[in-house]
Amino acid sequence: MNGGLLVLCCIFCMICEIASFSTNSKPQSSWKSQAPFSHTQIEAKKDSFSEVSDRRSLLTKATIASAAALTTSTVSPSAAEAMITKESNWPLWTALPVAPFNRRRTIKYEVGPGVFAFDQMIGIYYVHVPIRMSVVTVHQNDPEKRGLVVYAPVAPTKECLNLMQELIDEYGPVRDIILPSVAVEHKVNAGPFARAYPDANFYVCDKQYAFPLNLPNSFLGLPSWTKPLPRSSQGSDIWGGELEHEVLTVKPGIGSMFQDVALYHKQSETMLVCDAVFAVTDEPPKILTEEEEYTRALLFHAKDSKDEIVEDTPENRKKGWRRIVLLFDFFFPGSGRGDLGPGPALEALKTPFYKDGWGGWKPFSWGPDEARDFEVFSAGGKPTVLPIIQIILSRGPEEMRRWLKVVTSWNFKRVVPMHLDAPLAITPTEFEDAFLFLKNDYNKVRFCDEDVEFLRKAEEGPLNFSVYKTPLGTLRGEKCGIVRPKKNS
Repeated sequence: MNGGLLVLCCIFCMICEIASFSTNSKPQSSWKSQAPFSHTQIEAKKDSFSEVSDRRSLLTKATIASAAALTTSTVSPSAAEAMITKESNWPLWTALPVAPFNRRRTIKYEVGPGVFAFDQMIGIYYVHVPIRMSVVTVHQNDPEKRGLVVYAPVAPTKECLNLMQELIDEYGPVRDIILPSVAVEHKVNAGPFARAYPDANFYVCDKQYAFPLNLPNSFLGLPSWTKPLPRSSQGSDIWGGELEHEVLTVKPGIGSMFQDVALYHKQSETMLVCDAVFAVTDEPPKILTEEEEYTRALLFHAKDSKDEIVEDTPENRKKGWRRIVLLFDFFFPGSGRGDLGPGPALEALKTPFYKDGWGGWKPFSWGPDEARDFEVFSAGGKPTVLPIIQIILSRGPEEMRRWLKVVTSWNFKRVVPMHLDAPLAITPTEFEDAFLFLKNDYNKVRFCDEDVEFLRKAEEGPLNFSVYKTPLGTLRGEKCGIVRPKKNS
């Protein structure tokens, strides 16, 4: 598909999805900041909200520019009772215009002793997945030091800040905030969140960048008191003995960078990672099932034809979630077929516009092996590496081995990633097993070769996915005999 057609499809996607969130939704009133800080404190930091307002349009442009560069155990969370209301409104959504746009619901739940997850949702074309912030308690036995460390901030809506206040009231103030990634979906909300707690230390990975112009941090919306996070907690004691951290840095190609921070909370034996590993089952995440607006994504992808009316049942929700996961991981999985040409869009014009949120535009079809395809991929919730992340990490095998040696020396018994399922009840050995491609010096995946065929062809193509060559080769899996649906089926 040529570049112009891809751009048109992306624009069409964004227009349709904005409309889908506008349909059947009550108008939102503008959110006025009620963040827990005083103007005196802000002046002390020499960075006020008036400055944010003056720079908002520049921040939006800079963040969108940076976006171009980027491409278990079962828990029943006691989610906060909340619906999408004006407290879920996020006015700065235009900095990264993806779903759910301004309608950012937050749910909070405990994933370990003194460890809390705050889930929001992110996606495009109803390929919606959780994006997570984690909060850990520190120094609870010291009245002078007790407080919270925030990892991977999400959009600081009024609802999110109210949920944070519940933890502050019980465990103490926010002491530190960590941006553990250079990825725009994590970076875009970090600055606004840090400004909500100006007395907290704000640490970021030191290789932040923007594309096509490599702008300074201040142009990316990060506040003036931003500090680079040291590469390792070894040899320093910035956490007072409560935490350990280790930064992973891989340069996959010209003009790009990947970083992830492993953060170990000793008291709960919990390790946080951002994007390095994840796991998933066929059970849809709570953030998608507790709100009707978000549930539509599950039912939309459960459709086998553009005109099908899908009943809202647990099985159909699981069916839609399986397909969302396969699209999220592989773009064009082996059991599906995508048609981003004009055909599906023309067919969509024959349906009542936005009746299902996308006006009948359904450029994907699925074959009979979709459920088996997902089963092989998920392996019952076994942790793995996202295929596109494996492509990146295989460009820095020695750095990966160094990082793994450090983090697997920690005595954790659960891992909390910032996407998909959490927590994962895994040991250091099981965590390391997710990176067997490093041990084997071969870019093999545990899932079907048919699923990584599209990514492999893109990597082998003339642009080489804009990444350096690697001695580990391209992604390969076992042939599963997955049947791809016929065109226009």
